[in-house]
Amino acid sequence: MSPPLNLINTSAKPPAYADAVVIGGGIIGVFTAYYLAQRGLSVVVVEKGRIGAEQSSRNWGWCRQLNRDERELPMASKALELWEQFAADTGEDTGFNRCGLLYLSDDEAQIAQWERWHEFGKAAGVPTQVLSGRDATERGRATGRAWKGGVFSPTDGTADPSKAAPAVASALMKLGGTVLQHCAARGIELAGGRVSGVVTEAGTIKTRTAVLAGGAWASSFCRQLGISFPLATLRQSILRVASQAQQLPRALTTSRVSVTRRSDGSYGLAISGRGRVDPTPQFLRFALKFVPMFAKRWRNVAPGGLEGLRSGHETLKKWRLDEPTPMERMRILNPRPDAATIRKTYERAAELLPALRDARIVNAWAGYVDCTYDGVPAIGEVPEVPGFVLAAGFSGHGFGIGPGAGYLVADLITGARPFIDPTSLSPQRFRQSAWGKVAEF
Repeated sequence: MSPPLNLINTSAKPPAYADAVVIGGGIIGVFTAYYLAQRGLSVVVVEKGRIGAEQSSRNWGWCRQLNRDERELPMASKALELWEQFAADTGEDTGFNRCGLLYLSDDEAQIAQWERWHEFGKAAGVPTQVLSGRDATERGRATGRAWKGGVFSPTDGTADPSKAAPAVASALMKLGGTVLQHCAARGIELAGGRVSGVVTEAGTIKTRTAVLAGGAWASSFCRQLGISFPLATLRQSILRVASQAQQLPRALTTSRVSVTRRSDGSYGLAISGRGRVDPTPQFLRFALKFVPMFAKRWRNVAPGGLEGLRSGHETLKKWRLDEPTPMERMRILNPRPDAATIRKTYERAAELLPALRDARIVNAWAGYVDCTYDGVPAIGEVPEVPGFVLAAGFSGHGFGIGPGAGYLVADLITGARPFIDPTSLSPQRFRQSAWGKVAEF
């Protein structure tokens, strides 16, 4: 089943030329295009299906600084400012709210780790509150039980995955940008080794800059250009229950289950990090590079089934630019949720919050999270193909930091001084060993 998503009307025909073409209409793609258009560039977003229909509408909706890896933290902080600024500048509703995020635990090692991050965050200007057992129990009173400790991040919040990407695309069109839905990008044209155009199923758009924000599809697309981008996708399952009369925490996570209130009053339920790896040719190709990551998360990651092969997003095949591609055969990745995970998630949520014991399940869905082996995204120009900029591999963090990532890509393309040093995010790092630092998330 698909998650809720606002639908928008967009252009039917691509222009002949654009200063930049963004491939992928998820939250990263539309924010990148929005900030490029703000700076006066002519921009086109090409999306094979619907704007925001894949992982950008299938996530929790959390927009957080808390517990971010040091390489992502400055981008996460910038993103929070930009979520607010976007609403003020455009009047569009993304559902963003600095409601604060609450973490509760009985694991003393986990609490100690939060305390260490609190000190790191304080030095970086991020306010968090480490909670004593008494404070954690008070903040978590809806659980009806005592807790040993926790942490609260008052300036973090959530946005609505059903609204956000469509709202940004609408704002982009008001700035003069073009958005194409049901229009797959088949590949890149080169002239003198540099990007000269983006070939779509509706024709070629001449451009000198192409941004690949293709999420789970990014690695197979890069392969068409002879670029190796190690990516593994994790199939994660979420369910949604109807709104409750009792007021529950807006955003709460524990080691067993996480709960997020959505704009319509319903609640999204998920188990943090839980997912299945569907075996595919691409996964087998890169499997050794992901051993460190999966070794660290083995309790929550399990082998999957044939969903990945059916979806076709991790193919190793080369495709022709004058024929339909796998993206046209699978317009929207909509894998089946894992029934055992949905059942376990609901049981844990009902155990954690008594008010949910009779809650009606509205729907459930799954999505593919595009993961790099070090857990942070690839952002930057690919040296082998000048003019080709990668913005993918967000490892489950893309929605919340979407505005910051889009702003950074716009900085890099326009030659502005980047608001953060992008070196640690560069795609060139994948030429090095996978046995480096793996992000905590």
